[in-house]
Amino acid sequence: MLRYDLLREESILVLAPDKPLDAKDFELLKNEIDPYIEQTGQLKGFMICAEGFPGWEDFAAFLSHLQFIRGHHKNIGKVAAVTDSGFLSILPKIASHFVKAEIRHFPFEDRGVAMAWLKGSTEN
Repeated sequence: MLRYDLLREESILVLAPDKPLDAKDFELLKNEIDPYIEQTGQLKGFMICAEGFPGWEDFAAFLSHLQFIRGHHKNIGKVAAVTDSGFLSILPKIASHFVKAEIRHFPFEDRGVAMAWLKGSTEN
């Protein structure tokens, strides 16, 4: 399951996966943020907050994830990967080759620092 919270005033989407991701998760997420992006033009920030990465339910979920990224990466300013997961911690290095957004990794305990970075309050 993919828990998420769209902080409309800050223009930041916070994702917190706690179970293997399902294709339906990305459809629900898309239905939530697409109208917001259409209205505002973009998301200022996107935070993935997970102590560990739960993976995908099946290959269809993986493909839905890739389609979601492809359809939205140009509309996101910054991505913060807040995790102690080895898989997610390498995300910035890999994703920087494929997405427009500035991406940074933060240790799981530094969620506040990551949020400040997304809001533009700090250079760290």
